[in-house]
Amino acid sequence: MAELTVRRLLIDLEAPFARRWNGGDAFRTAWFNALSMSFPVGEQFFIDAVRAGVATLPEHQRVAFEPAIRAFVGQEATHRRIHALFNAHLEKQGLVNRWEARARARLKTLEGVDLRIWVGATAATEHFTAILAEHLLSDHSSLAGAQPRLATLWLWHASEETEHRSTAFDLYRAMDGNEEWRLRLFRVVTWNFFTDALRQTLNNLWHDGSFWRWRTWADGWRFLFGRHGIVRTLRQPWRRYLSADFHPSQQDDRLAATWLREHASAWQPVGGATS
Repeated sequence: MAELTVRRLLIDLEAPFARRWNGGDAFRTAWFNALSMSFPVGEQFFIDAVRAGVATLPEHQRVAFEPAIRAFVGQEATHRRIHALFNAHLEKQGLVNRWEARARARLKTLEGVDLRIWVGATAATEHFTAILAEHLLSDHSSLAGAQPRLATLWLWHASEETEHRSTAFDLYRAMDGNEEWRLRLFRVVTWNFFTDALRQTLNNLWHDGSFWRWRTWADGWRFLFGRHGIVRTLRQPWRRYLSADFHPSQQDDRLAATWLREHASAWQPVGGATS
């Protein structure tokens, strides 16, 4: 397993930012805000899942996995903290986080189930975050005109998601997770992820006052379904997960590695995971 670095992001998230911080584009801003609203509860679930999952392995496997798990937890805990700060500004702007409440209710249904379900759902979601990250790193229009410190936040997060994309998947396999459930969980996660993301985006636009503007929907259509839109761009990467021979390491990570190397001044390595 590749060695992971836990990083502290060196940007100011105390100062407030503009309501439409992403180049003045209401839809793109609402979409990224929606994703951020899901991260604190989602990242905590991923942390809990891999910690509980690795504890079920025989000792020799557990010892082999523990360095990667510690770094995964450290990266995800840092994402959770940073996005909690980001989300606090959104709350002050009057946005209402409905996604988190739905996610918490959904996670309650997983209490007491086989831990492989937890880890399999984490692996499926990590595929989404990895392919979204690849899109973000390759298509500069997604953050065109964004405030520089916030663009740095999203590109740093994207790079680390690419970096640890294999951790939960490898753990699921080590726990003898089967293919039927891997694919079933992926389809469930697909439905939940996109419906939650769209519902929260619409909610954000409503509270932002942009919901009824023609320009909002023209920009939104282009962002989602245009030539370089998310839906069109991610169709093939999404389908890769359905292949019997799929492994997350098949995804090219050069863009993430390059961004982290070229923007080393934006972060500092830290000694270990955050609980």
